[in-house]
Amino acid sequence: MSKNSLTTFLAIDLGATSGRSILGTIQNDTLVLEEISRFPNPIIEVNGRLYWDLFYLYNEILHSLKKVKSKQGSIESIGIDTWGVDFVSIGNDGMPLRMPLSYRDHHTLDAPEKYFSILPREEVYLKTGIQIMNFNSLFQLATLREDSPSLYSLTDKILFMPDALSYLMTGKMVTEYTIASTSQMINPYDKQFDNDLLSSVGLTEDHFAPIVFPGEVIGRLSESVCRQTAMESIPVIAVAGHDTASAVLATPAEGIHFAYLSSGTWSLMGIEALEPVITDETFAMNFTNEGGADGTIRLLKNICGMWLIEQCRKEWQETAPLSYEEIVHAAENASSFKCFINPDSSRFAAPQSMTEAIQSYCRETGQFVPSTTGEIARCIYESLAFRYRQVLENLQKLAGFPIDTLHIIGGGSLNRLLNTYTANAIGKPVIAGPSEATAIGNILMQAKAHGLVRDKQEMRRIVANSFQPEQFLPAKTAEWNAHYSEYLQIFREN
Repeated sequence: MSKNSLTTFLAIDLGATSGRSILGTIQNDTLVLEEISRFPNPIIEVNGRLYWDLFYLYNEILHSLKKVKSKQGSIESIGIDTWGVDFVSIGNDGMPLRMPLSYRDHHTLDAPEKYFSILPREEVYLKTGIQIMNFNSLFQLATLREDSPSLYSLTDKILFMPDALSYLMTGKMVTEYTIASTSQMINPYDKQFDNDLLSSVGLTEDHFAPIVFPGEVIGRLSESVCRQTAMESIPVIAVAGHDTASAVLATPAEGIHFAYLSSGTWSLMGIEALEPVITDETFAMNFTNEGGADGTIRLLKNICGMWLIEQCRKEWQETAPLSYEEIVHAAENASSFKCFINPDSSRFAAPQSMTEAIQSYCRETGQFVPSTTGEIARCIYESLAFRYRQVLENLQKLAGFPIDTLHIIGGGSLNRLLNTYTANAIGKPVIAGPSEATAIGNILMQAKAHGLVRDKQEMRRIVANSFQPEQFLPAKTAEWNAHYSEYLQIFREN
């Protein structure tokens, strides 16, 4: 395959609130994107439990392939990435036992503390280097074993979300490394499951498909998929199945003196490390060591992101339709530095009313209580900017190099107001874009599997050739510094 010929790949990029299918065409070291479809990824409540609709997502992928066939004719391959931690239980007949629970479900709220009676918190962290979060796969499995023992005993294989969808497309089961690394069951040194952790929840390695790494071929589209879509049996590539791992590949950075912020429903801030960084300090700061697509470690922190705005918008939509641009405009016109929240407080994980949860937080901390759309949105954006500074300062303590620049990638990079606030809060330049970084990383990993690119450096050079990021320089730093101390005073861990 010549680098000068037109070669096209399909990325299926599924986030925790929406999904998209994007064609990427590479020629002469540039990449051109074309959106094929965009669709919601709703959480479905059944009898008080929150689920993902696996077959709905599968059907949306089929629709995307049909559109590609009618528009493009043929493509080289397809790759699927999703959010982390969630999984599908497969029975010995090869079929899903039920729809996968969402990490937003309340069943794991106290799961870590229960689990630590089996293995202590520090031992779990030292084994995995993964940030302790209540919805990590390890804690979901421990809770599932306790709540649904009959279902648990019928589980033959556990497939993480991108692997489950690839299985529906190909009939082949794999465990892609970057998505498995989010589970808190992988040893980051040998990149295999930790047997002690598996045993603690009644599992063995046989409950998982073989681990594969980004760039490997999972299989080809099944006869059933080909018949339904009129597509030929093209390969399905194991891209970096965790969406953040794919996004980081597409960071248009030179050198190493940068941090990245993958901004979407979640904000994930980190650096690239050559080896796991698992110390008393990272344990105390609760930083995570997730697998990178190129063998590196993504040393990062999970931060609640646009979820706060997304949930508020749902409430506001009930009285008056509001676009995200209108919300940003309202925030821009609201008074500054009136109140702050800890975006990562557990009370914001899945409240019945996000606006009421924010107001309660402000009331309980003796602050101004926001009431209008602009006041609430401004509170969220300023609090996120300060939370980014807080995490970046901790990240700098762990990095073996000075962090000069923050690259913001993903859908949140389009929010120019938040980019401005972030630059002001951290006192460093912010480079925003590309917004479709995850799909770009997905596509470029497929291109690597086909021999069109050699490594991450070449991928990033293609991104820089193809997309023009926007730079935001810090301003009003004295004012932001002064109010940062106010934010720290009201910051609460829960």
